[in-house]
Amino acid sequence: MRSLATASALLAMALSLSGCIGAPVALTPASQQRLQTQAPIRFLLTFDDGPSASGYNNPSRSVVADLAHNPVLPGIKAVFFLQTEAARSGGSSRGRKTMEREYAAGHILAFHTATAFHTNHRWLNDAELERTLTEGAADIASITGTPPVLVRPPFWNYDKRTFAAYQRHGMQVLLTDLSANDGKIWGFNGSPRRRANLYRQLSLVRERIALGELPTVDGVIPVVVTFHDINRYTARHMQEYLQILMDSAQINGLNIAVEPFYTDTTQLQQAALARTVKVVSDPVHLPGVWNWVWDADSR
Repeated sequence: MRSLATASALLAMALSLSGCIGAPVALTPASQQRLQTQAPIRFLLTFDDGPSASGYNNPSRSVVADLAHNPVLPGIKAVFFLQTEAARSGGSSRGRKTMEREYAAGHILAFHTATAFHTNHRWLNDAELERTLTEGAADIASITGTPPVLVRPPFWNYDKRTFAAYQRHGMQVLLTDLSANDGKIWGFNGSPRRRANLYRQLSLVRERIALGELPTVDGVIPVVVTFHDINRYTARHMQEYLQILMDSAQINGLNIAVEPFYTDTTQLQQAALARTVKVVSDPVHLPGVWNWVWDADSR
């Protein structure tokens, strides 16, 4: 099982960076008509695997700076899913200071893992899983004053056992609608067809919106987007990514809220909680090849 999961994850990352991206799904008159009855969308930005512990042009800090100051919408707030104990992440003094900066800037600190490496929680035994959840929650609470309420399992992968453990710790699973495909693979950081990728993915999400499958929160439909703030490529292109998301919505015929990203932390948390997985049997919708990967390693 573990070897299958590993091979599947590597294959998914390779395919996601290979440039093999289809064209956006055509907008049919039926979908266009249905969209007229739906609320506008607002992008809910999330970042995985941080914080970076780099002392040179720290990418996590660069991302925070660009969210605060950019030509699309200054003051954007995001959810950061943290590796709180990894030596090159939150387990370092610089990583911890970066988490403190993120919180001070009004971002939400959420849990990714407290293992030494980016390890699938399904690979951990009960004691190891309990330890990573307890330590990670304590790490975040030491900064925010309260334990995290959001978790994103590494590789978005969970089963009945890990899902139940998250719930015991008061954490709810938030997956994603759009992936920037900016993960790291074999030392290569990037997304060669970043526009085509997001155009295509959003066209698929648009069809779910047209069918009324995504909830409306405070008059808007939150669309969850995943980046990796440890990726220098992402940090260099963060402002461009914001504009790509705006362009993707326009190309796909979606109405965008007057405020296209979240700038209020309370509203951001309410929207994120509304998009969490309610029960372990809920159907999973992941972008690109990830659904196929986890179908092969079924929960």
